[in-house]
Amino acid sequence: MILLRSALYNLYFWMVTAAMAVGSLPIRFFAPRLAPAYGKAWARTLNAGLGPLAGIRIAVTGREHLPKTGPALIASQHQSAFDTFVWLILLSRPSYVVKRELERIPLFGPMLRPTGQIAVDRSGGASAIRGLLREAAKAQAANRQIIIFPEGTRRAPNDVGRLRPGIAALAAHTGLPVIPVVTDSGRFWPRRAFRKRPGTIRIAILPPLPPGLPRNDLLDRLTDLYRAGVEAVGKSVEEPAGPFQDDRSNRLYLHD
Repeated sequence: MILLRSALYNLYFWMVTAAMAVGSLPIRFFAPRLAPAYGKAWARTLNAGLGPLAGIRIAVTGREHLPKTGPALIASQHQSAFDTFVWLILLSRPSYVVKRELERIPLFGPMLRPTGQIAVDRSGGASAIRGLLREAAKAQAANRQIIIFPEGTRRAPNDVGRLRPGIAALAAHTGLPVIPVVTDSGRFWPRRAFRKRPGTIRIAILPPLPPGLPRNDLLDRLTDLYRAGVEAVGKSVEEPAGPFQDDRSNRLYLHD
C-alpha cells in the first residue's frame, strides 16, 4: 500500500510541476508580477495531494516567532524536498536561498528569480558570498523573508551536518535575528527516496537568536538546536518531544 501511495503522489508531484511550469510561460513574459502568487499556488497544490495520496500531514508550531510583516531570516534544517516548497505556504513573501544549478531546469528554473528566490553559485567562494549578501539586501529592502538551509544540502533525520558560513554572513549583513527551525520531514519524505511514509511531518519554529552574535557562537547554537531536534525524533515517534514539545491547541495543521 505504501508503495502504491508513493507512486500516486510522485506521479501527482511531477504532473503538477510539469503542467504549472508550462503554464508559467505567459506569466514570465507578460505578467511577471503574478509570479510569486503562481509559485504559492504550485506549493499549495503539491501540499493538497500529500494527505489524500501519501497519507502525510503537516503540523507547524511556533508561528508566533515569525514576524507578521517585514523581513526575517530563517535558518531551517533540510531533510527533504518537502522543505523546498513548504515555506511558500507559511510565509507572505518568501525568498529561498537556492543553488544556481536549479535555474538551468527547463521551464521551472526561469521562474525562480521572478518569484523572488535567491540563486547562489555554491562553487563561487567569496564572490558567491558577496552575491548572496547583495541579493539578501534587496530581499530585506523588499520586506521579504529569507530562508536558508545552513547545512547546505539534505541530511538524514538522524544526522546534523557541518553548518556553512552563509547563515553567519547573512545575519551579520542584514542585522536580522536568526529564526531557527527544526523538522523531521526526512522521516516521511526521505532524501532521494521513491517511498513516502504516512505520518505527520513536524516543523518547529523556535525563538529567534539575538542579532549580533559572533559567528562561531551563532553556528554553535544553531548546531545544538538541530541536534536537539534529531534527539527528539529518536526518542519519540508518536508524541512531541524536545523542540517539538508544544501546546496542541496552538498547533497549525497545513492540511486543515
